Amino acid sequence: MPHVELRGFGWRHAGRKAWAVRGVDLSIEHGERVLLLGPSGAGKSTLLAALAGLLAEDSGEQAGSATVDGRDPRTARDRTGIVFQDPQSQLVLARAGDDVAFGLENRGVPAAEIWPRVDEALHRVGFPYPRDRRTDALSGGEQQRLALAGALASRPTLLLLDEPTANLDPAGAALVRQALSGVRRETTVLVEHRVAEALPLVDRVVVLEAGGGVVADGPPADVFARHGDALAAQGVWVPGHPIAPVGRGTPGPELLCAEGLGYRHPGAERPALSGVDLAVRAGEATAVLGPNGTGKSTLALLLGGLLKPGTGTVRATRALAGTGTATQPPYRWRAAELTRHIGSVFQNPEHQFVTSRVADELALGQRRLGLPSTVDELLVRLRLDRLAGANPYTLSGGEQRRLSVATALATAPRLLVLDEPTFGQDRRTWIELIDLLAGLRREGAAIVTVTHDEDVVRVLADRTVRLS
Repeated sequence: MPHVELRGFGWRHAGRKAWAVRGVDLSIEHGERVLLLGPSGAGKSTLLAALAGLLAEDSGEQAGSATVDGRDPRTARDRTGIVFQDPQSQLVLARAGDDVAFGLENRGVPAAEIWPRVDEALHRVGFPYPRDRRTDALSGGEQQRLALAGALASRPTLLLLDEPTANLDPAGAALVRQALSGVRRETTVLVEHRVAEALPLVDRVVVLEAGGGVVADGPPADVFARHGDALAAQGVWVPGHPIAPVGRGTPGPELLCAEGLGYRHPGAERPALSGVDLAVRAGEATAVLGPNGTGKSTLALLLGGLLKPGTGTVRATRALAGTGTATQPPYRWRAAELTRHIGSVFQNPEHQFVTSRVADELALGQRRLGLPSTVDELLVRLRLDRLAGANPYTLSGGEQRRLSVATALATAPRLLVLDEPTFGQDRRTWIELIDLLAGLRREGAAIVTVTHDEDVVRVLADRTVRLS
């Protein structure tokens, strides 16, 4: 009996006209390691959720069948571990060790085995802190490692991984890949956009087409040799298909200046950030780099006027904010002024959604500022037009990321502060998003992007700032 079997499987979320995934026929044997590819919105995350037994019967409509060891996945959850795109959605307790132990306790693991298994899992993923580290003090990448430790600690026979290295620095991503390659007892289904790095971990590549089921299946070398050009054109990341740089910007006047900038989160033992000096100029793209936990996301919030500095200052110039607003630091601006001049994209896109429809999300800022509507144009430009009436929380991770970027662009700010803007994007939408940012830079906007995506640095960045 195959470990995983899907026959004509499809799923349509409640309230949606289009199917998230449809017509999937797939068998996975025990111990196989499968890399699941496909363009953004092809249903990869939905398929993983189905195999994990997380699609409730009353939350949508199913076609065909899905089984794990011959059972409905909803009754086989004790055999399955999953890591979601958003690690915060599966961290439930205040301390790291307790969070990993939580799943073991729920599964009835004997008490004497729990802490050794917790320590083993934390070590396996290279978690850099002791068990009592507060989960709310972790960076996004550190949370991702902790979520993976929680999945591995239960020793599942089926391991489902949705972009497990997406928010990790290169060293952290290498540790996770090492952890996954060290033990081969699990059947693994991996969704990953870092395809070249993931290939040594897998035996097989399966490619989904949006609404069309499986379009390629086989050993990685065979799939890419036979279908590589076509898959790249459809948006699949294919090794050996490089992306050309979009050119360099021409720095203009200074828009924002940070001096001696620092911040300590409430209750934290040490500052998240300290002693940062940074000038942001019009017509320039700056990439903020550094290992997980060095304060990159905190710096983005400070530059975006969303946190009050603990030490130092952030000053806007008249070139950004005019004569009135520039007399106040950005964190003291009214919300309308802030969104008019500075657009922010959070690491977790769901943290900035406030309406129940995609189109309303884009229209909100424009209506409040009395700006002409560009909603239809933004929807088309970021490939969200077919989702205009959808709830933002039902979108795929890549679609949510494009929506969060679109909401930041909607009010035409001159400064954009973006935290991992290319997360979850397929090759086609990645190129379109970078071209869009390059166009804004040519028009005089300043781009500050926190990123672990080396291609963003190579293709777009005019300069880099590295935190340590």
